[in-house]
Amino acid sequence: MTDDTRYAEGLAVRRAVLGEAHVARASANVTAFDADFQRFITEGAWGSVWSRPHFSRRERSVVTLALLAALGHHEEVALHVRATANTGATPEDVAEAMLHVAVYAGVPAANSAIRIVKQTYAAMAAEAAESAMAAEAAESAMAAEAAESTMAAEAAKDAVAAEAAKDAVAAEAAKDAVAAEGGKAAEGEG
Repeated sequence: MTDDTRYAEGLAVRRAVLGEAHVARASANVTAFDADFQRFITEGAWGSVWSRPHFSRRERSVVTLALLAALGHHEEVALHVRATANTGATPEDVAEAMLHVAVYAGVPAANSAIRIVKQTYAAMAAEAAESAMAAEAAESAMAAEAAESTMAAEAAKDAVAAEAAKDAVAAEAAKDAVAAEGGKAAEGEG
């Protein structure tokens, strides 16, 4: 596999795991200083390790979280907890991994990581609720627009019907007037 192929595969896996928005932000912040480092992690971590077939993304996600927690990399723990939405790792999986961290890397490491995990899950839940409320508000606005549109159409239909009725009355009155004029003319002839 060429470096370009490994980079392309790594970028695709990175986007699938961390999300398009995160990768776009990270890519936008690349400078000359860290460009080689960004390429290295995309090829190495994502193109070589995360792309291997033996572990599923769920399994790899759990292992990654345990290692990051054990090493005290809290910012990365939060990032990878968010990634569980894309990898299929459940909160139960993450809780089990944190128990392993407590036993093999120490209770303080696990305790700190658990605090980060809980905060991240709470933030994710709040964002999901906010997103659901925004979707509901948009749906309500669309329903209100549709109702207004229906009411406007009904009003236009009623206006056309009223105009047609007015025209019919006017036509009937004109017909009666012509008939009355014709009757007067006939009386005058006689």
